[in-house]
Amino acid sequence: MNKELINIEAESFQHTNLEQLFANRQSSHAPRILLLYGSLRERSFSRLATEEAARILQELGAEARTFDPRGLPQPDTDDGSHPKVKELHELVNWSEGMVWCSPERHGSMTSIMKAQIDWIPLSIGSVRPTQGKTLAVMQVNGGSQSFNTVNQLRILGRWMRLLTIPNQSSVPKAWLEFDEDDRMKPSSLYDRIVDVMEELVKFTWLTRDIKEYLVDRYSERKEDLEAFKKRISQRSD
Repeated sequence: MNKELINIEAESFQHTNLEQLFANRQSSHAPRILLLYGSLRERSFSRLATEEAARILQELGAEARTFDPRGLPQPDTDDGSHPKVKELHELVNWSEGMVWCSPERHGSMTSIMKAQIDWIPLSIGSVRPTQGKTLAVMQVNGGSQSFNTVNQLRILGRWMRLLTIPNQSSVPKAWLEFDEDDRMKPSSLYDRIVDVMEELVKFTWLTRDIKEYLVDRYSERKEDLEAFKKRISQRSD
């Protein structure tokens, strides 16, 4: 340890372990992707965009499951025992990556989208159910192009300790982009969704087996070590 690093606790500091980072192990099952959308309208363009994304994911070899937010109670109105809350938690635990797609309303994501994210716990016991999983963000707009919602979703993804991929999708005037059969028309906007799903699947393959190592943090190792030393000290007294 460099003696000039006087603020570093050597017992908690770790150099990058290339064997762990490039571990010669690879899960063989299909990447498991959960998709969330942010509207309850009968013809919800965020849902339709999510359905297109799910089709692309399946073609890319992933297993895609979409959560239906209808019936999900508002956060803090239930103790977590509601069937829809349990369903969401089970899907989050099952997933290895996620797609969040929200309409933009008043320059922001919808309350429907935010409620789903708010119901996802930061931790369950000692397990953080979202930490190290991949995330792709998308939005649909009733008007011109905007990136307010995807930017907000990125902030939430970081807060939830998700590995948010670089690419994203924003669909302006979404009502023009879907045909009478509720399928997205060919366009550069559709192509961007393909790009995003390709990238999500690649990042999920790359990171899912080493996600615990990727998000292992010096500050938390230090805190855990100090708590352990304190417990040992109390036993010795």
